[in-house]
This record gives sequence, C-alpha cells and structure tokens, in this order.
Amino acid sequence: MPNLPEYLAASTPNPAANRAPWYKNTAPAYAGIFLWVAFYLQMSGTTLSQAGVGICLLGLLLAGLLCFALYYYVPGMLGMRTGRPLYIVGASTFGSTGGYLMPGLLMGALQIGWFSVATFVATDFILKGFDSQHWLAGEPRGLFIAIAIVWGYGLAWVAIKGIQYIARVAQVLNWIPLLMLLIVFFSMRSGVSAYHPPAQHPWLALAAMLEIVIGFFATAGAAGADFGLNNRNPSDIRWGGLIGITLAIVVAGGLAVLSVAGAIGRGLTASYNFSNAISGVGALSGIMFFLFALASLVPTCFCAFIASNSFTTMLPRIPRWLSTLVGVTIGVWLAASGAANHLVMFFNIVGASFAPICGAMAADYLLAGKQWTGPRAGINWAGYLAWAAGFLIGLAGMFNWISWDNPAALYSFFAGFLVYWALAKAGLRPAVLSLESAGRAGA
Repeated sequence: MPNLPEYLAASTPNPAANRAPWYKNTAPAYAGIFLWVAFYLQMSGTTLSQAGVGICLLGLLLAGLLCFALYYYVPGMLGMRTGRPLYIVGASTFGSTGGYLMPGLLMGALQIGWFSVATFVATDFILKGFDSQHWLAGEPRGLFIAIAIVWGYGLAWVAIKGIQYIARVAQVLNWIPLLMLLIVFFSMRSGVSAYHPPAQHPWLALAAMLEIVIGFFATAGAAGADFGLNNRNPSDIRWGGLIGITLAIVVAGGLAVLSVAGAIGRGLTASYNFSNAISGVGALSGIMFFLFALASLVPTCFCAFIASNSFTTMLPRIPRWLSTLVGVTIGVWLAASGAANHLVMFFNIVGASFAPICGAMAADYLLAGKQWTGPRAGINWAGYLAWAAGFLIGLAGMFNWISWDNPAALYSFFAGFLVYWALAKAGLRPAVLSLESAGRAGA
C-alpha cells in the first residue's frame, strides 16, 4: 500500500479474541477518569455559586447524557467496528496526511496539558497533606517546585518503562477517590439543606456545568475509539458508556457538589473549592489529601504514556526519548509555575479543541451509513474547516468575544458537525484509500 503513510500501513485491527465485556474495560476505565479529583476540584465555583444543589445535579445528568451520546458514542462504535484506535479512524475525517496533526499530534499536545494538571494537583495535595498537620508554614514555593519535578519526571519514566504495571495498579487506586468522596460527603451532609446560593441564575449554573464536564471529557470522548476497539459489540459500547460515563459523572460530580454545599452550609468555609470541604473533615483530612494525591499517580502516568505514543507514532524520525523529554519538561514547567491550576479555563480549551473533532467524526460516520469508509487521501479539508469553525466558536464563548451565556463546547460540536456535513455534501472530500477490512473487523 504505497499511498498510505507509515502509521496507517502498520495498523492492524484488534482481533475479536482480544475483546472483553464492557464491565472489564470501558466502564471502569472511564469511571476512573471521573473519579480523579481534578474533575470536581473547582467544579462548584461557577455552578453552585449561581444556583441550588438541584440545578447542579440536573446539569451533571444532562452533561453525562450529552457526553455519552455526542462525544463518545461514534468514536466508540468506530473503534469497535474497525478494531483500530483514534488516530487511524480519524484519518477518514481529516485525511491520511491531515491525520498527523489532527487528531494525532493535537491529542499528544493536550495530553501534555493533562500531565501538567495531574502533576500540579498531586503536588498541591501532597503539600496540603503536610500543612493539615501544621508541619509546614504555608506552602513553600521551593518545595512545591521540587515535588513537582520529582513527581513529573519520575512518573513519566515509570509510564514509559512499566505502563503495564500502572494499568494493574489503577484497578485498585481508582477506588480510593470514591471512598474519599463518600467520607467527605457523609461528613458534610448535615449542611446541605442549610446551603443557599448567593445568586439565583439557574441557566448560568446549568450552562457552566455543561461546559466544565464536556470540556473535561472531550479528549476522553474522542478516545472512545481506543476503548471501543476492546469491546465485542454495540451493547458493550452502550453499557460501557452509560455506566462508565453518565453514571460516573453524576456520582463523582454529585458527591463533590453536595460536599461543598454541606461544608458551606455548616459554616466551615466560604470557598467553593472541594479541597476546603476535605479540610472540614478534621483529623483525617491530611491522610485524605495524601490519598487523593496517590490516586493522581494513574492519570499522570497515562497522560505521559499517551503523549509519548502520539509523538512517536506521528513523528517516528524523532527519537522517542527526545520527544517525550521535551513534552514532559513543558508539562512540569506548567505545573511548577502554577499555570496548570486554572482548571476550568483548561477544560474550556480542551472543549474548544476536541468538541468539533467529535462533531466532524459524527457527521462522517452518519454520511458513511454508520460505518468507517477508510482513510482519505491527503488532507480532508472538510474536516479541517469543520474543526476551525468549531474551535473559533469555542474560543468566542471562552473569551466572551460573543456575548452569550451558553456552553461553548456544545456549540463547537454542532458547528463541527454541520460544517462537515455541508462541505461533504458539496463534494469537498478526497478519495478513499484502500485499507484492508477497513470497516469490517469486529463488526
């Protein structure tokens, strides 16, 4: 297949013998993503402050359903039907050459961002664990940087050398944040009924919740292809998503929101940061901060591993160690400088970047009769222009270039979908290249 780039020509579908039920892979893997403390750490700031608990829980349910139906389902089905990962199935929407940048390198770049978030959160919680016992006077900057460097570089090395062991550890560590969430909630539950939001703007709270959750999930939604290639049939895709995504969003986000409302209702804090609710637990809070940090080990390693694989696959002429070192160094710098602390803004950037990718892929999937056509030659400009339209809309909402109080990541998806559909109907797609069993393996 001389017309195919190396990364496509080397691709082979995951055979049916390697597939497993949804409850052994997709559901627990996705649930672990939402149980990570970074998801709900700053969630309540722009949501619970604008409306009551009921509206916020409704927002979580709607966000969970949208994440399942719009951002995960099509990539998951493509992965299941083809047995191939995102950077392969995305070559239909963006082209065999265009796939290098999108979703290939873009996914790697955003994983460096996630790596920096994981490093920052873990470092911050380690120091909070010490400070809860008054072993530290505040949060020494030098110590923060030192811990971030050790954590970031150390776990990046572990991810590259022993990711198979991290996958096994994840099966245990994923339960730790769930246990911590339950402890914080039961400690704060008496204050939930006493909580009254300082403002009553239910639509703002609902829109903010959709934006936060979708932004957090967007890259993981597109990566549904990577999860789906391990599933046996469409039923696995549906149940894995409904339990691992929708239910996990409601449980993890709901417990965090209720805990923050309870802490404020009890007069223990005026902050909407979940870490203040942890502090309100009392003597156990120091241990809990350490355990939340320990649970961040898994996302730190996985982000480093995915970024490294992305750079190595798409830039094979650059040594793996060099591309990984550069990416990890950028991630550690973002964490040590404190830039990675702006979680909601980062979620907005992720949503603007990947929501239109999901939208364009959904349009491509439907136009192909719910199959994968195979890679398209060169650059598929329908995909790139659809992404550009969605990305600009996402930025417009994030930076208030357009005055609206709406979830920009949701509009980015529909912009990507509609623009791709229109351009495809207008014939602005290159020819399909031959790839053996393109859309049949595992169907």
